[in-house]
Amino acid sequence: MPESTIHHSNNTQTSSVSATFTPAHLKFINAKLEKLSAEKIIEWAMVSLPGLIQTTAFGPTGLVILDMINRIHIDQQAAANVHPTPASSSASEDDEDDTHSHQFKKSGYNTRRHPVPLIFIDTLYHFQETLDLAQRVQDHYNIPLKVYKPQNCETTGDFERLYGQQLWETDDISYDYLVKVEPGRRAYQELGAQAVISGRRRSQKGDRAHLDILEVEAGTGLLKLNPLATWSFQQVWTYLRAYQVPFNALLDQGYRSIGDWHSTKPASNPDDERSGRWEGKQKSECGLHVDYFKMRAEFQATQKKRQALLAVQQAAQQEQQAVEVA
Repeated sequence: MPESTIHHSNNTQTSSVSATFTPAHLKFINAKLEKLSAEKIIEWAMVSLPGLIQTTAFGPTGLVILDMINRIHIDQQAAANVHPTPASSSASEDDEDDTHSHQFKKSGYNTRRHPVPLIFIDTLYHFQETLDLAQRVQDHYNIPLKVYKPQNCETTGDFERLYGQQLWETDDISYDYLVKVEPGRRAYQELGAQAVISGRRRSQKGDRAHLDILEVEAGTGLLKLNPLATWSFQQVWTYLRAYQVPFNALLDQGYRSIGDWHSTKPASNPDDERSGRWEGKQKSECGLHVDYFKMRAEFQATQKKRQALLAVQQAAQQEQQAVEVA
């Protein structure tokens, strides 16, 4: 298991604090985290892990985590006697009565700066229902959403002009790298991420069946926190309904794990919620949770082959044109 070194500094001080997560340290921490509720795990991470962010495609588990972060933040505000006010309000509105404050707290709305940056990787191939949900979540929680798309692309048309249509069929590795891995790494770098909250769970089976709650990504040292690792889908669903968390309308149509529209169907096996993903392919992850350096190397090798093939085709075309002229 790799080690991870976290550096935490304060601009007002000249000293910095660093912590190295050795395999023994991680084993100890995970043993402690296994005994905590998901809320307590998240609360611990918010206090203990610098550079903490959440990535989400607004799947059920990610939505539960987002709601928990929001509620923890509101409770922390209340404990510190911070009066919650909408981000757009003026200073004079801070003096509104306690009834108004209570209404915001009861609703679950986070009315001050959300403590964990929320990252959405827009692959340009999400269901419209997912995009609609992203907007509803922003409105419901009054939080900014940091959106990252494939580099130099704003629309599906932009992407297909650069890489062709249905790249996921002709070059699956390049597709995953371009629409998910590269935008994700760009987000981590720009935001100074040192720890990422994910919505993976053991009950999703496959490569996720033996998840630790806290992991270190091989090669990069990035910490990955899976606070709902021990939850079942039924626990997630029960939470969503109990706390009236906005969720994807596709869940009511039999979908369980929702990714891009071209690789997602309703779950074919009720005991395997990810059975609707990548039908007919030996695949269980999209690229965000596999070895980054291996993924990048495979992408680069694929690009070299593509460029070599293109060069051969161009040379053949030029030779043919020369023959026609002669």
